Amino acid sequence: MKHRPTNVAKNRSSRSARGALLVSLMAITSSAFAAVDDTTVQRLIQQVEALTARVNQLEQSDQELRERNAELAKAASLPAAPNEKLVWAERIQVNGDFRYRYENIDDADNDKDRNRSRMRARIEAQAQVNEDWKVGFGLASGSDDPVSSNQTFGNGGSSKGINLDLAYFDWSGLANTHVLGGKFKTPFYKPGGHALLWDDDYRPEGLAANYANGAFFANGAFLYLESDDKAGKQNAESIWGTQVGLHTALSDSTRLIVGLGYYDIPVAGAKPFYSSSSFGNTLVADGPDMVYQHNYEELEAFAELTFTLAGLPASLFADWVQNQDASNNDTGWAAGGTLGKAKNPGSWELGYAYQDLEADAVFALITDSDFGDGGTNNKGHLLKGAYALDNNVSLALTYFINEKGDLETDYDRLQMDIKFKY
Repeated sequence: MKHRPTNVAKNRSSRSARGALLVSLMAITSSAFAAVDDTTVQRLIQQVEALTARVNQLEQSDQELRERNAELAKAASLPAAPNEKLVWAERIQVNGDFRYRYENIDDADNDKDRNRSRMRARIEAQAQVNEDWKVGFGLASGSDDPVSSNQTFGNGGSSKGINLDLAYFDWSGLANTHVLGGKFKTPFYKPGGHALLWDDDYRPEGLAANYANGAFFANGAFLYLESDDKAGKQNAESIWGTQVGLHTALSDSTRLIVGLGYYDIPVAGAKPFYSSSSFGNTLVADGPDMVYQHNYEELEAFAELTFTLAGLPASLFADWVQNQDASNNDTGWAAGGTLGKAKNPGSWELGYAYQDLEADAVFALITDSDFGDGGTNNKGHLLKGAYALDNNVSLALTYFINEKGDLETDYDRLQMDIKFKY
């Protein structure tokens, strides 16, 4: 970039001013010889002073222009950053949520109600490595429970635990496809968001793939329950699963989703994987150990209808599952619906579901941890409602009216939440 013509123009102006000054001086000299009067002399002196001030101003402007030209030349010589290289702030996205909960549990197996206050805090960062690869990392409150990141207040205000909740890669190099590896959110579709097979907080570990093209979608996964077969430990066990479905528009505001799933969890003869509990599944004795009696070969069928009712978003769903390896207590189902959506300030939503889940219908460790005291062998009603206080802030109420166990013991659970998302 050249700025020389600008400097030349300024220099020409400076020389013109000096020429004018010289002419004025010659005029003064001539006037002296011509014996001009004092008034003329004073006028000429004033003109000389004005021209001198103008010359000084032009010289100052010329110096400032030279300094500016030097700065521009220096900036022009610096190498430009490649457009394809994004700064870290453009490559990383952070999101999360915080929930404050009061909970009352009325369990007929206990003499008195249980009351407690709890919290859940989660944060996730996603980094776009390049066009095809992304990695995610998340932390959550609570213990190492596979299906809960709640943390109960108390213990003298002691510090609370933070655990690894997510750590995964996401590859999207194939059209309409995502391949996940690590510890990630459940890759399978849950009709109505209901946790008949998969708890909302469950974070499976292994490999998964999601495919969606037009009306067709497919999900598949190979997940670890235990990957280390070192002697003296639990045998290596895994989950194989696949799910296919169709979603189609019946009208401008009505959509139907239908699908099938199959999940193979070959755990017969294995000891429980967490806290020595089967969470409702049937165990049998194997020497000094209690082990699973059945494998869980789960066949799932589901449907969900979304539509508009009285100007509000609404949905209905049904989910059915049967364990092909068990000969009894092998079936589960849930059905329900929602009306409204607590999203914008002042908006609200209501929901209802009924569930009946027999003891060996699904692998109990990873199903809903709240319904019927968690796990399987329960049935009953679920009512919920929410109201949006502000953008990303809502109040929610959930009430479980359930029966659990072979004796169908009454179990009621009330949860009152204030939720924040960011």
